[in-house]
Amino acid sequence: MNTEKDFSPLTPNIVRALNDKLYEKRKVAALEIEKLVREFVAQNNSTQIRHVIQILASEFALSQHPHSRKGGLIGLAACSIALGKDSGLYLKELIEPVLTCFNDSDSRLRYYACEALYNIVKVARGAVLPHFNVLFDGLSKLAADPDPNVKSGSELLDRLLKDIVTESNKFDLVAFVPLLRERIYSNNQYARQFIISWILVLESVPDINLLDYLPEILDGLFQILGDNGKEIRRTCEVVLGEFLKEIKKTPSSVKFAEMANILVIHCQVSDESKLTNDLIQLTAMTWMREFIQLAGRVVLPYSSGILTAVLPCLSYDDRKKSTKEAASACNHSLMKLVTPEDDEDEEDGVSTPPKQDSPPKTAADGNDVLNASQESVGFSNICFFTPTSVERSQVSLDLDGIVQVLDRHLHDSSTGMMTRISVLKWLYHLYIKTPRKMFRHTDSLFPMLLKTLSDESDEVILKDLEVLAEIASSPAGQTDATGSCDSKLELQVPGGSKAGQQPTDSSPSTPSMNSYFYKFMINLLKRFSLERKLLENRGAFIIRQLCLLLHAENIFHSMADILLKEEDLKFASTMVQTLNTILLTSAELFQLRNQLKDLRTQESCALFCCLYRSWCHNPVATVSLCFLTQNYKHAYDLIQKFGDLEVTVDFLMEVDKLVQLIESPIFTYLRLQLLDVENNPYLIKALYGLLMLLPQSQAFQLLSHRLRCVPNPELMRTVDESKYVEAKPVMSKRAAQAHMDYRELLQHFDRVQSKHLEVRHQRSGRAEQGDRKLL
Repeated sequence: MNTEKDFSPLTPNIVRALNDKLYEKRKVAALEIEKLVREFVAQNNSTQIRHVIQILASEFALSQHPHSRKGGLIGLAACSIALGKDSGLYLKELIEPVLTCFNDSDSRLRYYACEALYNIVKVARGAVLPHFNVLFDGLSKLAADPDPNVKSGSELLDRLLKDIVTESNKFDLVAFVPLLRERIYSNNQYARQFIISWILVLESVPDINLLDYLPEILDGLFQILGDNGKEIRRTCEVVLGEFLKEIKKTPSSVKFAEMANILVIHCQVSDESKLTNDLIQLTAMTWMREFIQLAGRVVLPYSSGILTAVLPCLSYDDRKKSTKEAASACNHSLMKLVTPEDDEDEEDGVSTPPKQDSPPKTAADGNDVLNASQESVGFSNICFFTPTSVERSQVSLDLDGIVQVLDRHLHDSSTGMMTRISVLKWLYHLYIKTPRKMFRHTDSLFPMLLKTLSDESDEVILKDLEVLAEIASSPAGQTDATGSCDSKLELQVPGGSKAGQQPTDSSPSTPSMNSYFYKFMINLLKRFSLERKLLENRGAFIIRQLCLLLHAENIFHSMADILLKEEDLKFASTMVQTLNTILLTSAELFQLRNQLKDLRTQESCALFCCLYRSWCHNPVATVSLCFLTQNYKHAYDLIQKFGDLEVTVDFLMEVDKLVQLIESPIFTYLRLQLLDVENNPYLIKALYGLLMLLPQSQAFQLLSHRLRCVPNPELMRTVDESKYVEAKPVMSKRAAQAHMDYRELLQHFDRVQSKHLEVRHQRSGRAEQGDRKLL
């Protein structure tokens, strides 16, 4: 430094001492400066005061010589002490050179700068608040300083500044938030600890409403929550907990929609191997649960984004039990918000959510954060919340977005079982609450719902059947089912009704179903035809459940009508055998069996004829149907024709099963009718016919023993009068059958069996040709 330069009003002795390498000499110079400035204050000579500060700043604090810089710092601190309460008038000149020294490469100098600023702030107190941002910026850097002494000094200054902010009511939060939003994304642990501690302080000050600006910093808080430092995470949890408490107290002033974007992102884990991500996800899901419960229908326009985040969590195991429970609560609460009023069209007065040009910036590089979140869940089109006014009187359900999310989860093979169940519950709920709007999506959903019937889980299949049954029976589907399903999934019905239309010979109860019912039955049979394992393993289960969900007569009538025109005769025979077993054994079909057993009405007779024509694909099933409906003579006539059929091992096994069924509770009434030998001769003949078909087997012994128990008709004979009286109701009971043409039914049986025989001969011929080629 040029010692000959004029530094007045500083004396040459003060200048020399300020440049000295010894701290004690610099301290003496500082005391002289303090004395000098006090004289200027007493004289009210602000010009000289500013001149002294300017010399200390430019010639000393900002000097190239390290000892001069140290002297300048202690001199500026002495000026502040001398100025006292008047230091607020010169704070800009005092603070700026000190803050510049925060970036010095010499750790000792950074420490002296921190010490000097502490003295300046301690004297000025509340007057420093207009300069808070630059002070905060400087302190945030010192918080991450590698030197422990500098860090310790910055902590003292930090506590002092926090005390000043806490006791003041003039803190400019609006000016501070942009800086806080920027610095909150620091990756340095000490800087994060510094930031989170300040947020905790500001949140505790009654006059500072940081909640209004929470959308600006919430994403950063979740970033800090993932820090590796246990203490930082704990403090961040406390901060988030305090914010959530305040949100619960004043929900009307909370900007739910602006923050929900952030929650959607952090509810999705990008790296499950990091334990901190579990904490982030659990906290975000907890917040989401509270948001849905507090905001109510305000969140409905943004349901698709919430579901994107929530649904995958429903399949978590017990290791993430808390997150799963929070997600389940979110899912349940959101579902309850959907009501029939959401089925109204937009022209009926329901507004749509405003579109957002781009998601809000949530990090230093917001687009990267969003893209990473999308990739983490495997979906390229995540639906996010869009800002909306809390004062909106009406909100609309984002049904299209919800259906898109649900459909993606159904198509995703990695989706967990509980998630698939929840997806199907959502679809069922939407079809119940908003049927008109949902049927606009039915054609796109229908193929996947059919495919889901092949799921490994029985519970998934049950929920899937509930959705399909609702689609098939909802009145809204009567007019909205104008589209066609995937043609590859449809069963072609030659010369019959097209998919989506009612069959011309439908049951009287079928009109209660909509046009999707028949389409459903066609495609279900087609799926059974393409996936024989599905038919073998789950066919009976699916049909029984459908009989509970829909009218059993509708199910059997429509399937029989479709199978009548089925070109794959082997599948038709297998399907009839399955349906017949269900009809004869399932508790769900009790009423239908009673309806067929007596054939009291024209409707029941029509149903019998419809079933009979399809049952002819399987001779043994046809006989069992006749037994069920007490058409014993016709059963006997059919058995007489069995001699012309090809008797295979499979055929004999079916006869064996029929004998077992005759011994079951289902046919108790048939066995009791064996007591009335005179009125049921064809029943006995039919049973003897079955006996003659069977080889010497356990079934043969069983039926033979039963027939030996048939009483002698002479022993059972009663007086003519009583026989007449008892026979009359039997005749009247079966009066409805008089309209059935049994001869035509036998002819139909012959035609069907001729087709089956022809097909078997063709297969046999092709097999022989193949053998000859091999030879």
